[in-house]
Amino acid sequence: MGLIDGAMGLVFGSGRNAVAETVELFRENSEKGAVRSAALQNQAMMQMAAEFKPGRRSGFDAAMDGVNRIPRPALALGTLGLFVSAMVDPLWFAERMQGIALVPEPLWWLLGVIVSFYFGARHQVKAQNFQHEIARTMARVPQVMENVAALREMRADSPGVADTGPDADLALASVRPGVNPALDAWKERRDQVA
Repeated sequence: MGLIDGAMGLVFGSGRNAVAETVELFRENSEKGAVRSAALQNQAMMQMAAEFKPGRRSGFDAAMDGVNRIPRPALALGTLGLFVSAMVDPLWFAERMQGIALVPEPLWWLLGVIVSFYFGARHQVKAQNFQHEIARTMARVPQVMENVAALREMRADSPGVADTGPDADLALASVRPGVNPALDAWKERRDQVA
């Protein structure tokens, strides 16, 4: 027996969980991985919340945001205007298009770069603002969950929601029918029809 115990102890270790230790060489421990993943997620959310902390916008920022909203509608309405002008006065439109045909190719490239940078920057600003809003929303989740729980306790089918407590007068008033003008008017109308 001592020989077998010694051989098994040599292969599997003495008093340790050698199988689990061996498996961990080839596969991650799920529990430890989940703990690391939760810690990583928590750190990322804390960093994001710190990065996108709400700040005050200046009047200049608000004015520039308003100015930055002009180009897209201007481009869309300008394109529609070109279509209308082509239908109303085709010769005038053809003359203008001949002039555009003379614009050198590098100038078109420059226009494309400027428009791309403008809209790309606006997209980045809006994406960052969206991330900021998500961080603020995530920070409010615990409060919303508490509010939902409180509202569920107030539901009519919740046990004890209509409990009047030790107030006997309130208990009697809650079972005694009271004055209800709308119900009385409905009963009168029903009696007149019948």
